[in-house]
Amino acid sequence: MNTTSRRSFLKGTAWMGAAAMLAGCRMDKLAFGTGGAMQNFAGKPMAKVRVGFVGIGGRGSAAVNRVSRIPGVEVVALCDKKQERVDANLKMLADRKYPVVPKGYVGPEAYKQLCDFGDCDVIYCATPWALHQPVALRALLGGKIALVEVTSALTTDECWELVEASEKYRIPCMQLENCVYGEIELLEVNLARLGMFGEIVHAEGAYIHDLRGFSRTGKGTGEWEWRYDENMKHKGNRYPTHGLTPLCQTLGINRGDRFDYLVSLESNQFNIEYFKHNGGMDKNDPRFNDPPAAMGDMNTTLIKTALGRSIMVQHDVSSPRPYNRLAFISGTKGAVGDYPFRCAFEDKVGDGHAHAWFNEEKATEIRTKYCHPLWREASAIAQKVGGHGGMDFIMDLRWAYCLQNGLPLDMDVYDLAVTSCLCELTEKSVRTGSKPVNVPDFTRGNWKNVEPWGIVNVDLKKMGLA
Repeated sequence: MNTTSRRSFLKGTAWMGAAAMLAGCRMDKLAFGTGGAMQNFAGKPMAKVRVGFVGIGGRGSAAVNRVSRIPGVEVVALCDKKQERVDANLKMLADRKYPVVPKGYVGPEAYKQLCDFGDCDVIYCATPWALHQPVALRALLGGKIALVEVTSALTTDECWELVEASEKYRIPCMQLENCVYGEIELLEVNLARLGMFGEIVHAEGAYIHDLRGFSRTGKGTGEWEWRYDENMKHKGNRYPTHGLTPLCQTLGINRGDRFDYLVSLESNQFNIEYFKHNGGMDKNDPRFNDPPAAMGDMNTTLIKTALGRSIMVQHDVSSPRPYNRLAFISGTKGAVGDYPFRCAFEDKVGDGHAHAWFNEEKATEIRTKYCHPLWREASAIAQKVGGHGGMDFIMDLRWAYCLQNGLPLDMDVYDLAVTSCLCELTEKSVRTGSKPVNVPDFTRGNWKNVEPWGIVNVDLKKMGLA
Protein backbone atom coordinates (compact mmCIF):
# COMPACT_ATOMS: atom_id res chain seq x y z
CA MET A 1 0.00 0.00 0.00
CA ASN A 2 1.58 3.34 -1.00
CA THR A 3 1.43 6.53 1.05
CA THR A 4 -1.63 7.85 -0.79
CA SER A 5 -3.62 4.66 -0.38
CA ARG A 6 -2.56 4.38 3.28
CA ARG A 7 -3.88 7.82 3.99
CA SER A 8 -7.03 7.17 2.00
CA PHE A 9 -7.56 4.07 4.12
CA LEU A 10 -7.15 5.99 7.37
CA LYS A 11 -9.39 8.77 6.15
CA GLY A 12 -12.03 6.25 5.19
CA THR A 13 -11.95 4.69 8.64
CA ALA A 14 -12.20 7.94 10.55
CA TRP A 15 -15.82 7.10 11.37
CA MET A 16 -14.55 4.18 13.46
CA GLY A 17 -12.70 6.48 15.83
CA ALA A 18 -15.73 8.74 16.13
CA ALA A 19 -17.98 5.76 16.73
CA ALA A 20 -15.63 4.53 19.42
CA MET A 21 -15.86 7.85 21.22
CA LEU A 22 -19.64 7.76 21.09
CA ALA A 23 -19.57 4.22 22.43
CA GLY A 24 -17.80 5.40 25.56
CA CYS A 25 -14.12 4.79 24.78
CA ARG A 26 -11.99 7.02 26.98
CA MET A 27 -10.49 9.14 24.24
CA ASP A 28 -10.78 12.16 26.52
CA LYS A 29 -7.93 10.76 28.60
CA LEU A 30 -5.64 11.06 25.57
CA ALA A 31 -6.50 14.60 24.55
CA PHE A 32 -3.25 16.15 25.83
CA GLY A 33 -0.81 17.27 23.17
CA THR A 34 -0.99 19.11 19.88
CA GLY A 35 0.37 18.53 16.42
CA GLY A 36 1.14 15.26 14.69
CA ALA A 37 4.23 13.91 16.44
CA MET A 38 3.70 11.30 19.15
CA GLN A 39 7.19 11.50 20.63
CA ASN A 40 6.99 12.34 24.34
CA PHE A 41 3.20 12.22 24.11
CA ALA A 42 1.51 11.85 27.49
CA GLY A 43 -2.14 11.34 28.32
CA LYS A 44 -3.90 12.41 31.48
CA PRO A 45 -3.21 10.21 34.56
CA MET A 46 -5.42 7.14 34.67
CA ALA A 47 -6.48 6.12 38.17
CA LYS A 48 -7.60 2.77 36.79
CA VAL A 49 -6.12 1.15 33.68
CA ARG A 50 -8.51 -1.36 32.10
CA VAL A 51 -6.77 -3.92 29.88
CA GLY A 52 -8.11 -6.39 27.32
CA PHE A 53 -5.87 -9.21 26.10
CA VAL A 54 -5.85 -10.55 22.56
CA GLY A 55 -4.03 -13.85 22.12
CA ILE A 56 -3.70 -15.81 25.37
CA GLY A 57 -1.58 -18.80 24.45
CA GLY A 58 1.66 -19.32 26.35
CA ARG A 59 3.03 -15.78 26.10
CA GLY A 60 -0.36 -14.12 26.43
CA SER A 61 -1.37 -16.18 29.47
CA ALA A 62 1.88 -15.28 31.19
CA ALA A 63 1.10 -11.62 30.51
CA VAL A 64 -2.40 -11.97 31.99
CA ASN A 65 -0.85 -13.43 35.13
CA ARG A 66 1.71 -10.61 35.43
CA VAL A 67 -0.53 -7.68 34.62
CA SER A 68 -3.32 -8.88 36.91
CA ARG A 69 -0.88 -8.47 39.83
CA ILE A 70 -0.28 -4.76 39.26
CA PRO A 71 -2.38 -2.51 41.55
CA GLY A 72 -4.53 -0.03 39.65
CA VAL A 73 -4.67 -2.25 36.56
CA GLU A 74 -7.76 -4.34 35.81
CA VAL A 75 -7.92 -7.25 33.37
CA VAL A 76 -11.39 -6.65 31.93
CA ALA A 77 -11.40 -8.80 28.77
CA LEU A 78 -9.81 -11.94 27.35
CA CYS A 79 -9.82 -12.78 23.65
CA ASP A 80 -8.57 -15.82 21.76
CA LYS A 81 -9.61 -18.00 18.86
CA LYS A 82 -9.84 -20.97 21.25
CA GLN A 83 -12.47 -21.19 24.00
CA GLU A 84 -10.27 -23.41 26.18
CA ARG A 85 -7.65 -20.68 26.47
CA VAL A 86 -10.22 -18.14 27.63
CA ASP A 87 -11.60 -20.67 30.10
CA ALA A 88 -8.13 -21.53 31.43
CA ASN A 89 -7.28 -17.88 32.09
CA LEU A 90 -10.66 -17.21 33.69
CA LYS A 91 -10.03 -20.17 36.00
CA MET A 92 -6.52 -18.97 36.82
CA LEU A 93 -7.87 -15.58 37.86
CA ALA A 94 -10.81 -17.08 39.76
CA ASP A 95 -8.50 -19.44 41.66
CA ARG A 96 -6.56 -16.38 42.78
CA LYS A 97 -9.84 -14.74 43.79
CA TYR A 98 -9.25 -11.93 41.30
CA PRO A 99 -11.91 -9.26 42.00
CA VAL A 100 -12.84 -8.77 38.32
CA VAL A 101 -14.48 -11.33 36.03
CA PRO A 102 -13.17 -10.46 32.55
CA LYS A 103 -15.45 -10.56 29.56
CA GLY A 104 -14.61 -13.34 27.10
CA TYR A 105 -14.32 -13.03 23.32
CA VAL A 106 -13.79 -16.13 21.21
CA GLY A 107 -13.17 -16.49 17.47
CA PRO A 108 -10.61 -15.67 14.77
CA GLU A 109 -11.86 -12.08 14.46
CA ALA A 110 -13.28 -11.60 17.94
CA TYR A 111 -10.56 -9.03 18.62
CA LYS A 112 -12.58 -6.57 16.54
CA GLN A 113 -15.42 -6.76 19.06
CA LEU A 114 -12.99 -6.29 21.92
CA CYS A 115 -11.41 -3.26 20.26
CA ASP A 116 -14.87 -1.70 20.03
CA PHE A 117 -15.67 -2.57 23.71
CA GLY A 118 -16.22 0.70 25.57
CA ASP A 119 -15.12 -0.36 29.05
CA CYS A 120 -11.50 -0.92 28.10
CA ASP A 121 -8.53 1.45 27.81
CA VAL A 122 -5.67 -0.75 26.60
CA ILE A 123 -5.38 -3.65 24.16
CA TYR A 124 -2.49 -5.99 24.96
CA CYS A 125 -1.73 -8.11 21.88
CA ALA A 126 0.21 -11.39 22.14
CA THR A 127 -1.02 -13.19 19.02
CA PRO A 128 1.15 -14.77 16.29
CA TRP A 129 3.17 -12.16 14.38
CA ALA A 130 0.89 -11.81 11.37
CA LEU A 131 -1.95 -10.56 13.60
CA HIS A 132 0.06 -8.04 15.61
CA GLN A 133 -0.39 -5.12 13.25
CA PRO A 134 -4.07 -5.75 12.37
CA VAL A 135 -4.96 -5.98 16.07
CA ALA A 136 -2.93 -2.87 16.95
CA LEU A 137 -4.45 -0.88 14.10
CA ARG A 138 -7.98 -1.91 15.06
CA ALA A 139 -7.23 -0.99 18.69
CA LEU A 140 -6.16 2.52 17.68
CA LEU A 141 -9.19 2.96 15.47
CA GLY A 142 -11.33 1.79 18.39
CA GLY A 143 -9.85 4.42 20.70
CA LYS A 144 -7.60 2.06 22.66
CA ILE A 145 -3.93 2.32 23.59
CA ALA A 146 -2.14 -0.46 21.71
CA LEU A 147 0.53 -2.54 23.45
CA VAL A 148 1.87 -5.04 20.93
CA GLU A 149 4.23 -7.97 21.28
CA VAL A 150 7.25 -8.27 18.99
CA THR A 151 7.66 -8.15 16.07
CA SER A 152 4.75 -5.68 15.85
CA ALA A 153 4.52 -5.26 12.06
CA LEU A 154 5.95 -7.22 9.14
CA THR A 155 6.06 -4.65 6.33
CA THR A 156 6.99 -0.99 5.95
CA ASP A 157 3.43 -0.16 4.89
CA GLU A 158 2.08 -1.79 8.05
CA CYS A 159 4.49 0.35 10.07
CA TRP A 160 3.31 3.52 8.32
CA GLU A 161 -0.33 2.59 8.98
CA LEU A 162 0.35 2.38 12.71
CA VAL A 163 2.35 5.62 12.71
CA GLU A 164 -0.36 7.54 10.90
CA ALA A 165 -3.18 6.08 13.00
CA SER A 166 -1.37 6.84 16.26
CA GLU A 167 -0.76 10.41 15.12
CA LYS A 168 -4.26 10.88 13.74
CA TYR A 169 -6.11 9.72 16.85
CA ARG A 170 -3.48 10.92 19.39
CA ILE A 171 -3.25 7.44 20.92
CA PRO A 172 0.00 5.72 21.97
CA CYS A 173 1.13 2.51 20.29
CA MET A 174 3.99 0.73 22.07
CA GLN A 175 5.96 -2.34 21.08
CA LEU A 176 6.30 -4.67 24.06
CA GLU A 177 10.03 -5.25 23.81
CA ASN A 178 10.89 -6.86 27.11
CA CYS A 179 14.65 -6.97 26.43
CA VAL A 180 14.82 -3.18 26.79
CA TYR A 181 14.28 -3.90 30.50
CA GLY A 182 16.98 -6.54 30.90
CA GLU A 183 19.62 -5.88 33.54
CA ILE A 184 22.56 -5.40 31.15
CA GLU A 185 20.54 -3.44 28.59
CA LEU A 186 19.42 -1.03 31.33
CA LEU A 187 22.98 -0.88 32.68
CA GLU A 188 24.19 0.22 29.25
CA VAL A 189 21.60 2.98 29.10
CA ASN A 190 22.79 4.22 32.48
CA LEU A 191 26.46 4.06 31.46
CA ALA A 192 25.71 5.93 28.24
CA ARG A 193 23.85 8.72 30.01
CA LEU A 194 26.71 9.05 32.52
CA GLY A 195 29.15 9.45 29.64
CA MET A 196 31.06 6.27 30.43
CA PHE A 197 31.23 5.20 26.78
CA GLY A 198 32.25 8.65 25.58
CA GLU A 199 30.94 8.97 22.02
CA ILE A 200 29.23 5.72 21.04
CA VAL A 201 30.73 4.45 17.79
CA HIS A 202 29.37 0.95 17.25
CA ALA A 203 26.76 -1.42 18.69
CA GLU A 204 25.80 -5.06 18.23
CA GLY A 205 22.62 -6.95 19.06
CA ALA A 206 21.21 -10.34 18.18
CA TYR A 207 18.55 -12.97 18.57
CA ILE A 208 20.51 -16.21 18.55
CA HIS A 209 18.29 -18.92 19.97
CA ASP A 210 18.20 -22.59 18.99
CA LEU A 211 14.53 -23.12 18.06
CA ARG A 212 14.90 -26.19 15.90
CA GLY A 213 12.29 -27.75 18.14
CA PHE A 214 9.66 -25.99 16.02
CA SER A 215 10.45 -28.59 13.35
CA ARG A 216 9.58 -31.36 15.77
CA THR A 217 6.47 -30.00 17.43
CA GLY A 218 4.76 -27.96 14.75
CA LYS A 219 2.37 -30.56 13.33
CA GLY A 220 -0.57 -28.25 12.79
CA THR A 221 -0.76 -26.65 16.22
CA GLY A 222 0.75 -23.91 18.30
CA GLU A 223 3.43 -21.27 18.01
CA TRP A 224 5.97 -23.49 16.30
CA GLU A 225 3.70 -24.02 13.32
CA TRP A 226 3.71 -20.38 12.26
CA ARG A 227 7.35 -19.87 13.25
CA TYR A 228 8.25 -22.78 10.96
CA ASP A 229 6.24 -21.23 8.14
CA GLU A 230 8.07 -17.92 8.57
CA ASN A 231 11.40 -19.68 8.10
CA MET A 232 10.11 -21.62 5.11
CA LYS A 233 8.83 -18.56 3.21
CA HIS A 234 11.06 -15.63 4.11
CA LYS A 235 14.65 -14.45 4.15
CA GLY A 236 16.20 -11.69 6.21
CA ASN A 237 15.62 -10.98 9.89
CA ARG A 238 12.00 -11.62 10.88
CA TYR A 239 12.67 -11.07 14.59
CA PRO A 240 15.07 -8.13 14.91
CA THR A 241 13.73 -6.37 17.98
CA HIS A 242 15.18 -8.32 20.95
CA GLY A 243 18.73 -7.37 20.07
CA LEU A 244 18.08 -4.11 18.27
CA THR A 245 15.51 -2.13 20.29
CA PRO A 246 17.65 -1.89 23.45
CA LEU A 247 20.50 -0.54 21.31
CA CYS A 248 18.12 2.03 19.84
CA GLN A 249 17.15 3.21 23.32
CA THR A 250 20.81 3.52 24.32
CA LEU A 251 21.96 5.22 21.10
CA GLY A 252 18.97 7.56 20.90
CA ILE A 253 17.59 6.29 17.61
CA ASN A 254 14.63 8.52 16.69
CA ARG A 255 15.91 10.78 19.48
CA GLY A 256 18.98 12.57 18.16
CA ASP A 257 19.97 9.98 15.56
CA ARG A 258 18.19 7.78 13.03
CA PHE A 259 18.78 4.78 10.81
CA ASP A 260 20.01 5.85 7.38
CA TYR A 261 20.45 2.62 5.40
CA LEU A 262 21.19 -1.07 5.86
CA VAL A 263 22.75 -4.02 4.10
CA SER A 264 21.81 -7.60 4.94
CA LEU A 265 23.56 -10.89 4.18
CA GLU A 266 22.75 -14.41 5.25
CA SER A 267 24.24 -17.88 5.08
CA ASN A 268 22.59 -20.75 3.25
CA GLN A 269 20.22 -22.99 5.17
CA PHE A 270 21.99 -26.02 6.62
CA ASN A 271 20.66 -26.72 10.09
CA ILE A 272 16.94 -27.26 9.56
CA GLU A 273 17.60 -29.78 6.79
CA TYR A 274 20.26 -31.53 8.86
CA PHE A 275 17.84 -31.59 11.81
CA LYS A 276 14.99 -33.01 9.73
CA HIS A 277 16.96 -35.79 8.09
CA ASN A 278 19.04 -36.88 11.06
CA GLY A 279 16.36 -37.83 13.54
CA GLY A 280 14.98 -34.41 14.47
CA MET A 281 11.65 -34.85 12.66
CA ASP A 282 9.29 -37.81 12.27
CA LYS A 283 9.45 -39.07 8.69
CA ASN A 284 5.64 -39.29 8.72
CA ASP A 285 5.38 -35.56 9.41
CA PRO A 286 3.74 -34.00 6.33
CA ARG A 287 6.54 -31.42 6.22
CA PHE A 288 9.33 -33.96 6.10
CA ASN A 289 9.65 -33.71 2.32
CA ASP A 290 9.14 -29.95 2.15
CA PRO A 291 11.73 -28.05 0.11
CA PRO A 292 14.53 -26.40 2.15
CA ALA A 293 13.62 -23.35 4.16
CA ALA A 294 14.12 -20.02 2.38
CA MET A 295 15.68 -18.40 5.44
CA GLY A 296 19.38 -18.98 5.95
CA ASP A 297 20.73 -20.03 9.32
CA MET A 298 22.57 -16.81 10.14
CA ASN A 299 21.47 -13.38 8.99
CA THR A 300 23.79 -10.43 9.62
CA THR A 301 22.53 -6.91 9.01
CA LEU A 302 24.65 -3.76 9.15
CA ILE A 303 22.97 -0.39 9.74
CA LYS A 304 24.53 3.05 9.22
CA THR A 305 23.02 5.90 11.21
CA ALA A 306 22.68 9.56 10.27
CA LEU A 307 25.43 10.46 12.78
CA GLY A 308 27.76 7.94 11.18
CA ARG A 309 27.57 5.18 13.81
CA SER A 310 27.34 1.51 12.85
CA ILE A 311 25.09 -1.23 14.20
CA MET A 312 25.24 -4.97 13.60
CA VAL A 313 22.17 -7.10 14.30
CA GLN A 314 22.07 -10.88 13.85
CA HIS A 315 19.35 -13.52 13.67
CA ASP A 316 19.84 -17.29 13.96
CA VAL A 317 17.17 -19.64 15.28
CA SER A 318 18.39 -22.88 13.72
CA SER A 319 22.01 -23.41 14.80
CA PRO A 320 23.05 -25.54 17.80
CA ARG A 321 24.71 -22.76 19.76
CA PRO A 322 24.08 -20.98 23.09
CA TYR A 323 21.49 -18.23 23.44
CA ASN A 324 22.92 -14.75 22.82
CA ARG A 325 21.63 -11.20 22.40
CA LEU A 326 25.19 -9.73 22.25
CA ALA A 327 24.14 -6.40 23.83
CA PHE A 328 27.46 -4.86 22.81
CA ILE A 329 28.23 -1.14 22.95
CA SER A 330 31.59 0.38 21.96
CA GLY A 331 32.59 4.02 22.36
CA THR A 332 35.58 6.32 22.52
CA LYS A 333 36.17 5.49 26.20
CA GLY A 334 35.37 1.78 26.44
CA ALA A 335 33.00 -1.09 25.72
CA VAL A 336 30.44 -3.39 27.35
CA GLY A 337 29.05 -6.70 26.11
CA ASP A 338 27.03 -9.62 27.44
CA TYR A 339 26.85 -13.45 27.26
CA PRO A 340 28.92 -13.42 29.38
CA PHE A 341 28.97 -9.92 30.82
CA ARG A 342 32.25 -8.14 30.24
CA CYS A 343 33.48 -4.56 30.16
CA ALA A 344 36.61 -2.47 29.70
CA PHE A 345 37.14 1.28 30.08
CA GLU A 346 40.09 3.65 29.79
CA ASP A 347 40.92 5.98 32.65
CA LYS A 348 42.90 8.25 30.33
CA VAL A 349 43.03 8.39 26.55
CA GLY A 350 45.30 5.67 25.24
CA ASP A 351 46.26 4.26 28.66
CA GLY A 352 45.71 0.70 27.43
CA HIS A 353 43.26 -0.23 30.20
CA ALA A 354 40.66 -1.25 27.61
CA HIS A 355 43.08 -3.46 25.69
CA ALA A 356 41.69 -6.47 27.56
CA TRP A 357 38.41 -7.13 29.35
CA PHE A 358 38.39 -6.30 33.05
CA ASN A 359 38.74 -9.26 35.37
CA GLU A 360 35.60 -10.73 36.94
CA GLU A 361 35.97 -8.79 40.20
CA LYS A 362 36.32 -5.42 38.49
CA ALA A 363 33.53 -6.20 35.98
CA THR A 364 31.21 -7.10 38.86
CA GLU A 365 32.13 -3.84 40.57
CA ILE A 366 31.09 -1.87 37.45
CA ARG A 367 27.89 -3.92 37.10
CA THR A 368 26.93 -3.25 40.71
CA LYS A 369 28.01 0.38 40.98
CA TYR A 370 26.23 1.49 37.80
CA CYS A 371 23.16 -0.73 38.05
CA HIS A 372 20.20 1.11 36.54
CA PRO A 373 17.84 2.55 39.21
CA LEU A 374 14.85 0.78 37.63
CA TRP A 375 16.53 -2.61 37.87
CA ARG A 376 17.80 -1.86 41.37
CA GLU A 377 14.31 -0.82 42.48
CA ALA A 378 12.11 -3.39 40.81
CA SER A 379 14.15 -6.50 40.01
CA ALA A 380 13.51 -8.29 43.32
CA ILE A 381 9.73 -8.21 43.00
CA ALA A 382 9.96 -8.75 39.22
CA GLN A 383 11.96 -11.94 39.66
CA LYS A 384 9.37 -13.25 42.12
CA VAL A 385 6.55 -12.68 39.64
CA GLY A 386 8.69 -14.07 36.80
CA GLY A 387 8.99 -13.59 33.07
CA HIS A 388 12.43 -13.95 31.46
CA GLY A 389 14.30 -13.25 34.64
CA GLY A 390 12.00 -10.41 35.67
CA MET A 391 12.33 -8.10 32.68
CA ASP A 392 8.78 -8.91 31.49
CA PHE A 393 7.28 -7.72 34.76
CA ILE A 394 9.47 -4.59 34.84
CA MET A 395 8.23 -3.78 31.32
CA ASP A 396 4.61 -4.15 32.45
CA LEU A 397 5.26 -2.14 35.61
CA ARG A 398 6.69 0.72 33.56
CA TRP A 399 3.86 1.10 31.06
CA ALA A 400 1.32 0.81 33.88
CA TYR A 401 3.21 3.39 35.95
CA CYS A 402 3.43 5.75 32.97
CA LEU A 403 -0.30 5.52 32.23
CA GLN A 404 -1.25 5.89 35.89
CA ASN A 405 0.91 9.00 36.25
CA GLY A 406 0.40 10.70 32.90
CA LEU A 407 3.95 10.07 31.67
CA PRO A 408 5.08 9.27 28.12
CA LEU A 409 5.52 5.57 27.43
CA ASP A 410 9.16 4.53 27.16
CA MET A 411 8.74 3.40 23.55
CA ASP A 412 6.50 5.05 20.98
CA VAL A 413 5.09 4.11 17.59
CA TYR A 414 8.23 5.38 15.83
CA ASP A 415 10.41 2.99 17.84
CA LEU A 416 8.04 0.20 16.85
CA ALA A 417 8.19 1.15 13.19
CA VAL A 418 11.94 1.65 12.79
CA THR A 419 12.75 -1.77 14.25
CA SER A 420 9.83 -3.75 12.81
CA CYS A 421 10.38 -2.48 9.27
CA LEU A 422 13.62 -4.48 9.20
CA CYS A 423 11.53 -7.59 8.55
CA GLU A 424 10.83 -6.37 5.02
CA LEU A 425 13.97 -4.32 4.42
CA THR A 426 16.45 -7.05 5.39
CA GLU A 427 14.66 -9.54 3.16
CA LYS A 428 14.77 -7.05 0.30
CA SER A 429 18.50 -6.56 0.76
CA VAL A 430 19.24 -10.30 0.97
CA ARG A 431 17.19 -11.08 -2.13
CA THR A 432 19.00 -8.38 -4.14
CA GLY A 433 22.52 -9.55 -3.37
CA SER A 434 22.92 -7.54 -0.17
CA LYS A 435 22.34 -4.19 -1.84
CA PRO A 436 21.90 -1.17 0.46
CA VAL A 437 18.30 -0.33 1.37
CA ASN A 438 17.25 3.05 2.77
CA VAL A 439 15.36 3.03 6.07
CA PRO A 440 12.33 5.37 6.21
CA ASP A 441 12.35 8.26 8.65
CA PHE A 442 9.06 7.56 10.40
CA THR A 443 9.50 10.71 12.52
CA ARG A 444 9.60 12.90 9.38
CA GLY A 445 12.61 14.80 10.68
CA ASN A 446 11.45 15.18 14.27
CA TRP A 447 14.26 12.88 15.49
CA LYS A 448 16.43 16.00 15.50
CA ASN A 449 14.25 17.66 18.13
CA VAL A 450 13.84 14.92 20.75
CA GLU A 451 16.15 14.01 23.64
CA PRO A 452 17.30 10.40 24.12
CA TRP A 453 15.44 8.13 26.54
CA GLY A 454 16.24 9.22 30.09
CA ILE A 455 16.91 7.29 33.30
CA VAL A 456 13.42 6.16 34.24
CA ASN A 457 12.08 4.43 37.34
CA VAL A 458 8.90 3.41 39.15
CA ASP A 459 7.68 4.30 42.63
CA LEU A 460 6.72 0.89 44.04
CA LYS A 461 5.30 2.43 47.20
CA LYS A 462 3.06 4.72 45.19
CA MET A 463 1.92 1.71 43.15
CA GLY A 464 1.12 -0.27 46.29
CA LEU A 465 3.98 -2.74 45.78
CA ALA A 466 6.53 -1.56 48.34
